[in-house]
Amino acid sequence: MKRPLQTAREISERPEVRRQHQFNDNAVRMTRELSGPAGLERIGVHLVRIESGRDSTQFHYHDADEEFIYILSGRGIAEIGGDRFEVGPGDFMGFTAPSPAHNLHNPFAEDLVYLVGGERNPNDVVHYPRIRRTMIKGPGPRRWVDWDHLHPL
Repeated sequence: MKRPLQTAREISERPEVRRQHQFNDNAVRMTRELSGPAGLERIGVHLVRIESGRDSTQFHYHDADEEFIYILSGRGIAEIGGDRFEVGPGDFMGFTAPSPAHNLHNPFAEDLVYLVGGERNPNDVVHYPRIRRTMIKGPGPRRWVDWDHLHPL
């Protein structure tokens, strides 16, 4: 049942879902979805916990979807473009589309907990510059291609 209000108790009782990134075996997020149970369809919002030593994702940026991250507890290292920043509770990151490539890493003993949200455009292109790969989201299943196989027109 879709409900605009989700209490802190309801959220804490919802089981975490383990999500491993398709292009980074070390990127494991323990996630509780907030937007779906509220009935939101155009934006996704998740409560995420990253254990010590884990990444949030593969270093990436989107062509269409804007994203944000708001740190609730713990500390992490945010990599944005070529820069690294230690982040902690109350820090906010907003990523336009496109933006500098970004990801989070938790090298600390305490779990890193944050809200992440973004648009759910039906069509998007996500670039992973470190591994030279692009994922295409559109009608049908998601697809990807290594940059070595791209040809200019």
